[in-house]
Amino acid sequence: MSKGSVLPQYIAGLSASFGALCMGASIGWSSPVENMITVNEDYGFPITSSQFGWVSSLLTLGATVVCIPIGFAIDWIGRRPTMLALIPPYMVGWVLMLFANNVTMLYFGRFILGMCGGAFCVTAPMYCTEICTTALRGTIGAFFQLLIVSGVFYGYLVGAFLPLLTINILCAILPLIFATVHFFMPESPVYLAMKGRNEDTAKALRWLRGKNADIDDELKEIFEESQRQSDLPKVNILAALRRPIVLKGLGIAVLLQVFQQWTGINAILFYSTSIFEDTGSGLSGTDATLIIGFAQVSSTLVGVAIVDKAGRRILLIISGFLMAITTALMGVYFQLSESNPGSMDNYGWLPISSICIFIVFFSIGFGPVPWLMNAELFSEDVKSVAGSIAGTSNWLSAFMVTLLFPILKEAIGPGPTFWIFTAIAVIAFLYSLFFVPETKGKSIIEVQHMLSGGKVDKSAEKNET
Repeated sequence: MSKGSVLPQYIAGLSASFGALCMGASIGWSSPVENMITVNEDYGFPITSSQFGWVSSLLTLGATVVCIPIGFAIDWIGRRPTMLALIPPYMVGWVLMLFANNVTMLYFGRFILGMCGGAFCVTAPMYCTEICTTALRGTIGAFFQLLIVSGVFYGYLVGAFLPLLTINILCAILPLIFATVHFFMPESPVYLAMKGRNEDTAKALRWLRGKNADIDDELKEIFEESQRQSDLPKVNILAALRRPIVLKGLGIAVLLQVFQQWTGINAILFYSTSIFEDTGSGLSGTDATLIIGFAQVSSTLVGVAIVDKAGRRILLIISGFLMAITTALMGVYFQLSESNPGSMDNYGWLPISSICIFIVFFSIGFGPVPWLMNAELFSEDVKSVAGSIAGTSNWLSAFMVTLLFPILKEAIGPGPTFWIFTAIAVIAFLYSLFFVPETKGKSIIEVQHMLSGGKVDKSAEKNET
């Protein structure tokens, strides 16, 4: 009996996750262009620091408002068509950014880009976990985070060496590349089975597993789960979301997404250039952000490689612990620099190394794992909407952090601001240690059984891993 090939699954997973690279480029865009558009006025009109704060944060606000509506769309028209339908508005957003002649056009452009990116953040991880075998679910499910940080690095890289117009063009072509590649990918077999399209389900699964693979057992399992869902009493989505097992999964998913943002990652990414220039390390802000981008991509690669071996929970625990230590050190550095000017001139390496270590351990734990578990914790009948609610909490938190970070930095100083992130990282560490379940190698049925308080069948788990 042939086991087939894993290559088609990797291709489809990377293709869907390329939408995350588009969003990552939009996130990475902010840091290198800050001086270009506020100091040099490269757009040809003045932009104040407070206006730039809105230009940065409206990306995350756009992502916030779209997550729940997109959850209904992906169950209505499908995962793949939803992602392809995002390309026209994506291009509208970049056209506004390219031809902006006032700050309002930038506001609308960034908001639209955020909406499209936020929609990918709900759809792509779900698609990835539905197209792959259980043994590959962690790796392929983590592609989303890998591509989003690669997009951030891409934004940093083109922003470091090129003029504003070229930066915008190179970011604008990314959605077109996505559409060209993903157009040839299959729809999720899980979605097709839910819609009763059995022949299409078999065809999609055959493409994903390879033409010589024996798909009978897996196809039977997909049909059985689909039938089980259809046999459940029909209730509206609000009633389904109130089921105790769904509420428990939703609580875990939402808290992980909130912790991901409130430990400070987007504050560091959006304002990395200005942070490093504040250190007086002698390293330019642009060089420092390139170091950050490279560290994030390389460490996320490590996370992708080990998430199916180490497990989700242990990576969250390690990640939370190290993020707490590094943000505390950043706080100490900036506090001493403010209270004793000149006393830390020889210690500019401390915040740079602390931020790099923070990035590394965020990238192997609280970066990819919340998105992965977001697609693992829920049964098929509520997965789309529940995942969308968790995604909304992520982007709302990101919006609040990016908007509040410069305000807090000005009001209470950078030291205490980083200590707030430290306190939240400590809470995230403790929550992961005591309350987060391990979903590695478990089927949807096993995860639901575990959330309901039952014991997971270890022999089944062993067979699936």
